[in-house]
Amino acid sequence: MDLAVTASGEKAEPANAVARWRGLARRSELALILLAVATGVAAAVFVALTSDAVQLIHQYCFGLPGNSRLSGAEELRSPYFALVPAFGGALLGLTGIFIKRWRPRRPVDAIEANALRGGRMSLIDSILIALQTIVSCGFGASVGLEAGYTQIGAGFGSTLGSLFKMRRADMRALVGCGAAGAIAAAFQAPLTGAFYAFELIIGTYTSFGLAPVIAAAISAVITSRALGIDASFVGHFTLARRIAPVDFAALFLLTLACAAVGIAIMRGVTFVEAIFKRSRLPVALQPIAGGLLVGGLALLTPHVLASGHGALTLLFRGAAGSVAAFVAIVALKSVASAISIGSGFRGGLFFASLYLGGLMGKVFCGALPLLVAGAAPDVTLYILVGMAALAVAIIGAPLTMSFLALETTGDFPLSLVILMAATLVSVIVRRTFGYSFATWRLHLRGESIRSAQDIGWMRSLTVGRLMRLDLHVTPADRSLADFKAEFPLGATSWVAAVDAEGRYAGLISVADAHLATAATASASMPLAQLFRASKTVLRPELNIKEAAELFERTESEALVVVDALASLKPIGLLTEAHVLRRYTEELERARSDLAGERWQGEG
Repeated sequence: MDLAVTASGEKAEPANAVARWRGLARRSELALILLAVATGVAAAVFVALTSDAVQLIHQYCFGLPGNSRLSGAEELRSPYFALVPAFGGALLGLTGIFIKRWRPRRPVDAIEANALRGGRMSLIDSILIALQTIVSCGFGASVGLEAGYTQIGAGFGSTLGSLFKMRRADMRALVGCGAAGAIAAAFQAPLTGAFYAFELIIGTYTSFGLAPVIAAAISAVITSRALGIDASFVGHFTLARRIAPVDFAALFLLTLACAAVGIAIMRGVTFVEAIFKRSRLPVALQPIAGGLLVGGLALLTPHVLASGHGALTLLFRGAAGSVAAFVAIVALKSVASAISIGSGFRGGLFFASLYLGGLMGKVFCGALPLLVAGAAPDVTLYILVGMAALAVAIIGAPLTMSFLALETTGDFPLSLVILMAATLVSVIVRRTFGYSFATWRLHLRGESIRSAQDIGWMRSLTVGRLMRLDLHVTPADRSLADFKAEFPLGATSWVAAVDAEGRYAGLISVADAHLATAATASASMPLAQLFRASKTVLRPELNIKEAAELFERTESEALVVVDALASLKPIGLLTEAHVLRRYTEELERARSDLAGERWQGEG
């Protein structure tokens, strides 16, 4: 340990006290939990600041009275307010130009960070995304704030983990803690926040990961209540009567409809993005065009604006309207959300999907008595099932939505019904579409990930890191006798043959060369007859999984690594045995981290 020395020659305290705290944090499970609590508190503060900032912008830009919600308004107070989203798009586009020059690399969200980067995120990028989300939602774009909440919460957790140089598994856990705290604070529902982290951000549930995530979620809820965050939009609810068979049939159809609408919305966002990309409109001007379109839809109904929190509250308070009117709002809100995200506004679809699902529940509840005589559906039941079903279709977290229903309504039997609907829609979307909205966006960028499970270690373990550099090379046109003379048994196992230009020609087993019988191998026998894998090579950038698949497909014991396919210059050797051994070691290490085995010896 480095010690500072005083003028009198006495040894002072350790020069770097931070290093001691880092070591303590890395060795102690309790320290990880304390960091999780700090992350949860910070996430709740960020949620409060973000929601208050958006509400202030709504009041100033749209002339809202008091604490009224933008999406809950019956109409815009002035037609000129329809231009506000376009002004927000202009601000977003203008600042985006400078941000792109300042931070040219694409920001990483929590799911990508945990899946590919070991939980490493940039706090500056996270703050910028949160600010862009505030601008987008504040100026009326049809997006939710939950993306900004989770981004900055997860970014803070990652930064805290980096400060203490936490292990990879602990970094991923702290990213999950930040997201859990953000969602828990936004809904004042700790189990909802915790399972949001497990299902979407961490990608798996473990008993050892439970303590820090729950600690973050609970501390976030306590902080949010102390800060006065208003998360009430349902209230406690109890089923007035038993669910009739006709209700189960209608709820089943509602679930199917929500799955279809969820897939349509996700593809709709992609469709809008493709239209803007094919247009000649500069990227900085695309949010302005999107804002004009959203503003035009707001002239028809302000319910399409912002996340839909106020409009959802109206649904539970018995908003009146015909089935056709609610169908129209579903269509308008879906189009507005697709336009907002597709044109470049920042935000998520979590709360928008809750509102759209509630609208669909209202549609089915209103249509059922028209189709089935004597049917008396419970409107709140249908709204809640629709909310959960559509949110699961888009977000992809069935347990999260089930716990949200339980924590917001306090009705356990109702939560079981919602769990069944959420499970059904999850299976349907997974089998027919295969992605949630977040992983669909990553898929479109070329990333082959379906969840936040950690595969980053696999991608970082490349052939270039695994290969042996002491590769022996021999001319391809030499005789067998000369080869055996240069490479006796035991000298090496494999030798790469190259042509006159130094290009790889084939791989030779030294044992095969010495086992060649005199009857079939004369002294002048060309080496080419012993070549293996002459058409198969590895490249340094391939990861360990791709290398293992190539070994299995070609049934090779060893393969040569070349610098590039164009030059085919041999630079190393990799054996299947070494690949499988390292792959097994890394899998065991990942399993050990998930099981929390390093903490089991604490006492």
